[in-house]
Amino acid sequence: MLAIGSLLVALVPPAFDRLREISQYRDTVRAMVVDLKQARQMALAYGQTVAFNVDLSARQFGIEGSPMKTLPASLELKTTVGTNAQPTETQHAAIVFMPEGGSSGGTIELVRPSGAGVRIRVDWLFGQVTQEPRTP
Repeated sequence: MLAIGSLLVALVPPAFDRLREISQYRDTVRAMVVDLKQARQMALAYGQTVAFNVDLSARQFGIEGSPMKTLPASLELKTTVGTNAQPTETQHAAIVFMPEGGSSGGTIELVRPSGAGVRIRVDWLFGQVTQEPRTP
């Protein structure tokens, strides 16, 4: 009985950490995709440009003017955005959605500790948001 208890004590914390990391990863991907799609819809509905911002140094992201969401410590964030959307500071990136439906375009990668993750792409011509797996 003591051996079973010791085994559980040894196995449960790593399993719980892995489960938490998976949950945080999925929540972050979902939040990022939802924000990007919402920014596009806002630009179309209100007839004005709407920016989705990423602050790499503060590890935050979100729609300009809305509360920013924090990136979990276990995830790495990489961005490639259109030249017209890149602010002067290299630690910030933005994807701007236009009222006509297009965007400045860009790619955001969320990388897990294993090297796998997701690549979220925003089409510059139509502003469509897609995601695909990122392999290590």
